[in-house]
Amino acid sequence: MDSTRAYKFRIYPDAKRQSEIDLQLILSKNLYNKLLERAIEAYLKDKKSKLNMSSLNKILKEVISENQDYLKIYSQTRQNIFIRLQKSYQNFFRRCKEKKSGKKQNVGFPRFKSRDRYYSIVYPQDNGAFSIDKDMLRVSRIGRMKIEQHRQIEGIVKTMTIKREAGKYYAIFTAIKDITPPRIKDTNPVGIDMGLKTFAVLSDGMKIPKPNFKKDAQKGIAKWQRIVAKKKKGSKNRQKAKLHLQKEYQIATNQQNDYLHKITNELVNSGYTSFAMEKLAIQNMVKNHNLANAISGASWFKFKELLSYKAESAGLKVTEVNARNTSTTCSQCGNTQEMPLSKRTYNCNQCGMKKDRDTNAAINILNRAREGHPRRNASGDATSTYQRDMRVASMNQEHTQASQEWNP
Repeated sequence: MDSTRAYKFRIYPDAKRQSEIDLQLILSKNLYNKLLERAIEAYLKDKKSKLNMSSLNKILKEVISENQDYLKIYSQTRQNIFIRLQKSYQNFFRRCKEKKSGKKQNVGFPRFKSRDRYYSIVYPQDNGAFSIDKDMLRVSRIGRMKIEQHRQIEGIVKTMTIKREAGKYYAIFTAIKDITPPRIKDTNPVGIDMGLKTFAVLSDGMKIPKPNFKKDAQKGIAKWQRIVAKKKKGSKNRQKAKLHLQKEYQIATNQQNDYLHKITNELVNSGYTSFAMEKLAIQNMVKNHNLANAISGASWFKFKELLSYKAESAGLKVTEVNARNTSTTCSQCGNTQEMPLSKRTYNCNQCGMKKDRDTNAAINILNRAREGHPRRNASGDATSTYQRDMRVASMNQEHTQASQEWNP
C-alpha cells in the first residue's frame, strides 16, 4: 500500500536567498493574477469558450512573451501556477453545479491574489530542481540555504514546496512509501464523540480535554488587528504590523497542531483496535453564528485527518457514521427523546438509563459503526478504570506542558 507523507523543515535563507524567494513569490502571484485576468477577458469575448489546459497554455505563452521577467520562475513552477488556476475554476464550476442541484453553499468565483494570499512556490517533480546535501538545501533559481532536517525522509520524494509563514521560511517535501500495515483483530473498538465543551469523549468514558489556545491568543490577536487597522495601506509600518499579527495566529496554530498530534498518538497507542467517528458536515454547522467561532477553532477535521493516517499506518480502522440523533437516542434501549444542549446528562424516559450525554452519544456512534457484526460491550470493559484514568491524567499533563512550551 502506498502511503503519502509530508515532511516540513525550517530553512534559513541568507539576505540574498530571502530576496530571491520573495521575488519568486511576487512574480508567481503576478503571473497567477495575469492568467486569471486574461481568462476572464477570453470568457467575456466568447462565453462558449472553455478554460482547459491548452487554452491556459496559450494564454501563458502570450503573457510570458509580453513580460520576460516571468522566465525567472522555474519552468515547472510556472506550470504549477496555471494548474492552480485551473483547479480554482474546476472547483467554481463544481460548486455552481451543486448549487443548481439544491445544495446550499456559496459559489465563490476565483479571486485575484494579494501578496498575503500567495505564500508558496511548488516544484512538482524531483528532477534535479532541488536536493539536500548534509544540512544545505539547493533549489533551482534560488540557490543554497541552510535546512534544519530534524528527521529522515522515508520513501521517494515527489514534490517540494517553499512556503513563507509569518516571516519564517519552510521547505515541505511530499514522499511516497510502500508500507505493509500489520493485521490486527478488531477486539477493542471505540466510539468518539466530538464536542465543544470537551474536545472528545470516548465510548469507554474517557474524556479528552479541550485546549483554549486560540481563545488565549485572542487578546494579542485583537491588539495587533487594531494596530494594523490604524496603519496606512501599503506602508512599511503596516507590513511590519501584519507580520506581528501573523505571528500571533501562528503561535496559536502551532499549539493546536502540537496538541492534536499528541492526543492522536496517544489514542493509536492506547490499545484500541478501531475508531468510530461522526461524519460531521462542518461547513453547514458553522452557519450557526452562535457556535461558528467555537466550531471553527475546535479543529475537528484536522483531528480526523491525523487520526486516520496514523491509524492506517498502525493497521487500525477509522469508520465514519451518520451523526443524526446520536445525542438524542438512548444507547441501551434505542428510545429517542429531546435533548437541548444545556442538558448534559441523558436520563432515558423508557428504560431509566442515566449516563453522561457525550458518553451516550459515543456509544451510539460505536454501535452504528459495527451494525451487522457480533455485538461487543460498547462500554469498553476490556479497558480497566485504572488504565483509563492514567491515560486521562497523561493527556492533561501533556496539554499543560504544551501550553507552557508554546507560550511566547
